[in-house]
Amino acid sequence: MSDLSKRSADNIRVLSVAMVEKAASGHPGGAMGGADFIHVLFSEFLRFDPLRPDWHLRDRFFLDPGHMSPMLYSQLALCGFFTMDELMSFRQWGSPTPGHPELDRERMIENTSGPLGQGHTMAVGSAIAERFTAARFGEVTAHKTYAFISDGGIQEEIAQGAGRIAGHLGLNNLILFYDANQVQLSTKVNEVTSEDTAAKYRAWGWQVYTISGNDHDEIRAALTSAIAEKDKPVLIIGNTVMGKGLLDSNGSSMEGRSSTHDQPISKAGASPEVTYKSLGADPSQPFMIYPDVADYYKALLEKKHQDALLREKSFEEWGVMNQDLLAKYRTWHEKKTFSTEMISEFTQKSNNATRAASADFLTWCSQNIDNMIVASADLSNSDKTDGFLKHKKPFTKGDFSGGFLNAGVAELTMAAIANGMALHGGVIPVCGTFFVFSDYMKPAVRLSALMQLQVIYVWTHDAFRVGEDGPTHQPIEHEAQIRLMEHLRNHSGERSMRVFRPADADETTVAWSLALQNLDSPTGLILSRQNIKSLPGFEGLSRASSALEASKGAYIVMDDEQPLDLVLFASGSEVATLVGAAEILKKKRSVSLRVVSVMSEGLFRDQSEEYQSEVFPVAVPRFGLASGLPVTLAGLAGSNGLVAGLDHFGYSAPAEILDEKFGFTSENIAVELEAFLTR
Repeated sequence: MSDLSKRSADNIRVLSVAMVEKAASGHPGGAMGGADFIHVLFSEFLRFDPLRPDWHLRDRFFLDPGHMSPMLYSQLALCGFFTMDELMSFRQWGSPTPGHPELDRERMIENTSGPLGQGHTMAVGSAIAERFTAARFGEVTAHKTYAFISDGGIQEEIAQGAGRIAGHLGLNNLILFYDANQVQLSTKVNEVTSEDTAAKYRAWGWQVYTISGNDHDEIRAALTSAIAEKDKPVLIIGNTVMGKGLLDSNGSSMEGRSSTHDQPISKAGASPEVTYKSLGADPSQPFMIYPDVADYYKALLEKKHQDALLREKSFEEWGVMNQDLLAKYRTWHEKKTFSTEMISEFTQKSNNATRAASADFLTWCSQNIDNMIVASADLSNSDKTDGFLKHKKPFTKGDFSGGFLNAGVAELTMAAIANGMALHGGVIPVCGTFFVFSDYMKPAVRLSALMQLQVIYVWTHDAFRVGEDGPTHQPIEHEAQIRLMEHLRNHSGERSMRVFRPADADETTVAWSLALQNLDSPTGLILSRQNIKSLPGFEGLSRASSALEASKGAYIVMDDEQPLDLVLFASGSEVATLVGAAEILKKKRSVSLRVVSVMSEGLFRDQSEEYQSEVFPVAVPRFGLASGLPVTLAGLAGSNGLVAGLDHFGYSAPAEILDEKFGFTSENIAVELEAFLTR
């Protein structure tokens, strides 16, 4: 190890400690142990352009243990992406250095990280997207994906899915560094696990190297071998020291202690001043880059820029020889692969289940959107993502010419992989499963929303009408839960997610079109298992033309002359139920009714006040129908309204029997409406 290389890593250690000390909050121990690896990686191996941090051909680095953010910020400060003032504002209001890293490509932060396990699983998604891209444009677009993981990330169940899938697909472009410091937040690792991590990853098909993670020569050798690997993803197990370099006031070592994990070192009994001095810093001024380290990084960053220019020149030369491919590549990365004009001739079958309508649209996508990747959690023939799979073969080891990921039974892993695909750029990730299993996915869905990623979730079997499969498979509370994301704002002040539950096949087309146009947040499509009667066209229009109004979130599908006695509203299959109920009621008594389809309350609330009042006149009573918790639609009921729904789990029985037993027939709803009007 050269003195300069060691000083660079020590500089990272000092900055990491100083950040946590000043904030009086944070995690210094792991950052100190991981400093050697991240320095060697960024300085000698990671390909990036310091003048263009979002350069399309850059290697990607994903941090899994977000609590080690001081390490990352300090390393990026050496690379010129953060100032000392910004490091000094660690964890403070408005700071670009939050407690856990948040996606910031202008500063070379590739992912939001915090929930352990998701960061390196996103890296798997990025690696898949890279192979998918290279399969279409050639190795001129190739790059490596690196990830940094800790003991906690290894223990999180999602690591099973990430390891299995990456090994199965032979992702030789993926290099994972496991910071094996044997210390957790409240225990030592050996108190909670005794597994052979190396054997586990080898069993999944990984190449594994075990090294001293604080020895720069061993790190270099492992990375060199990892980059040369042709057939397998690589795990580098780096045996590191928690709190590497920590000393107390007497100069005695404080390394390897749990107490240094999640608090300032001064609170753990170590001495910042003695530690700073030992690591080569001025104790009175720890927030500085050592002059010799600054000169070293200045030179290597210039070289990285020149190397990037050379690689970009090669790419441009390829583009001259492959102009059609270059145009397509740019279209992918500019997110211009879909427009509504493309589906002007697309038609749906009447009276179809919305999952089947989604399958038909996915078939269209397979033939018209060449940068879409679809995944399913072993349910493609049931969630009907096989509409895409029938025309795009699944990924296999060494062959990414298809467009489908068979994720296996691993919903959370699949969703995190989709996030990684979106973070890589150039692709549109879609993943499908039963709606009830969205429970497994919500941590990743939340990160999709926080990072403002275009990920499309296809959730089928949307209600108790799953039937015979019983309450374990029947979503009751799920729509209310996921629609909370429509009410939650992201850091751009926009709704963090779009959630669409189309009322028939034609609304499904609209929902898909909106999802493909939504570039800045995830979209959830909630789809039916059972066939749904197509809604009537409105005021002489075709049903397909009428359904276009669903792009406003809620719209009138059936209307009587003013003045209205009652507005009926629902989403999904319940809209047709309300239409039937309205027809029955009007045969029994003179009443003026309106039926409104609410595909997305969030999108509806984004319309003008005038439009909202036009659809839901303030003075007219409202009756809503929800296949789950009434609170799902409660926000639209108004002060004199009612939402009927379910307040209990489902039961095992045929769907039509459940409709009858739960009162979800048009005949029963007509009775409820009459009672509501005469209350």
